[in-house]
Amino acid sequence: MTLTPTELTILGLIAEQPRHGYDLEQVIEQRGIRRWAEIGFSSIYYVLTKLEGRGLIASDDTQTSAKSKRVFHATAAGLQAAEEGAVACIADQRTVAHPMLVGLANLPLISDKDYLDALQRRLTWIDARISAVTAAEHSQAPLPHAAREVFSYSLSLLQAERAWLATRVQVPHE
Repeated sequence: MTLTPTELTILGLIAEQPRHGYDLEQVIEQRGIRRWAEIGFSSIYYVLTKLEGRGLIASDDTQTSAKSKRVFHATAAGLQAAEEGAVACIADQRTVAHPMLVGLANLPLISDKDYLDALQRRLTWIDARISAVTAAEHSQAPLPHAAREVFSYSLSLLQAERAWLATRVQVPHE
């Protein structure tokens, strides 16, 4: 069963522990999931309905009033679909389009000064992102293994880019 990245992310959070829609929104916000997955606040309930209709999640709560919070848990089929989807995503060998590479490919069009200014702005942004991701990770400790791995991978990518940028821009050695 093929899941979209949004479906897999929400299903994975529910497989981690039973959750209701508002709880999902809080976790998505706290972990910065929207930085790497396209999950709109308004789409959470749509995806929950879709996953429930496919038998991948279920709710023990039979209340459906507007004030009730239905807590969803992953079904056996949902756990299997999430596992298969996660393995496929980890093993996926597609390249990801990156605007930085488009800019670098067009380097002859810009002056050396503009290039260095752009690199410096990006380095400043990367430093801020590293700080923000590190703070988010520490503020939520202890995190589930999957969340720790997401933070670890994200920080590794940011630090690798920072190292590359530092070779091109004058920055103090740390």
